[in-house]
Amino acid sequence: MERLKTVLGKHAQVAGVRALDEILPGAGFAFIDVKRMPDAYRDMVRTQPYDICEMAPVMYLMALERGAPLTALPLPMTRRFRHSGLKMRKGLALAGPRDLAGRKIGVRNYSVTAAVWTRGIFADDYGLDPGSVTWVTEEPENLEDLALPANVRRLPDGRKIVDAIDAGEIDVAFDGLAGAADARVEMVDVVSDASRAERQWFERTGIYPIHGVVVVRNEVLARHPGIEQALYGHFAQAKQSYLAGLDGIVEPSGDDRRYRRLREFMDDPLPYGFEENRASLLALIRYAHAQKLVGREADARNLFIDPRTGPSGRVAQWN
Repeated sequence: MERLKTVLGKHAQVAGVRALDEILPGAGFAFIDVKRMPDAYRDMVRTQPYDICEMAPVMYLMALERGAPLTALPLPMTRRFRHSGLKMRKGLALAGPRDLAGRKIGVRNYSVTAAVWTRGIFADDYGLDPGSVTWVTEEPENLEDLALPANVRRLPDGRKIVDAIDAGEIDVAFDGLAGAADARVEMVDVVSDASRAERQWFERTGIYPIHGVVVVRNEVLARHPGIEQALYGHFAQAKQSYLAGLDGIVEPSGDDRRYRRLREFMDDPLPYGFEENRASLLALIRYAHAQKLVGREADARNLFIDPRTGPSGRVAQWN
């Protein structure tokens, strides 16, 4: 049996997949844990060292446009609405996102998927022009040939977003890996009623932001006919098992609580499949193009291949 090098985040809905040995006859998993998932994304963009890997969807789009031999399955791994997650120094006099024009915003790097979603949503919902903001980054871009807009500024090597926040140089930044969550000063969401705004956004648009998809190297698809169908089936079964027991979890994680809340206004808080995610995928491609991360809006059906509807072995194409 060939052991396929596989990197997945330790999400509760994939626990059943991570417990598997065999994918289909002749192919099995060899799980590899990485310290930070963004490091795996960068490696897949540049050299594709893993056979199956969770990957940030914007990184995937950029890599595919450059000819990377990868195919994404419409299996979103992480979901989070993006009206929340952009933090400002408590007490900052901002009436809303539109008032961010002319300010500096800290983010790990310009092309990170969370930032792409937030820039697009704030432009659509609040009229904030991303070009009116100075985007301050702390890490190099995953694709070294990426031509950044003139309003992107990199901190000196070794300096972090959190350092600039604590020094009073930046008042607004993304939470999580961008560093705002570790700031010594108190930070609050820029959108004060984010939960309400997110629900209204979903009900109006059907867009539910995707932050990770499963990609497979094309040569693996060729070497193991039917593997994409097998993977889809394993992920779907593991997800259903997770959701069936979600309400009974005694010590729920933050993700568990979020998915419970989302059930209040959507049937499935973790939808798989192309049609089930069409609105979200189209929006992300549109945002990536508007932000000059990809050269055009390619056909989503050729980028995210649903094993339920296509022939075995079909690979993604940027067209």
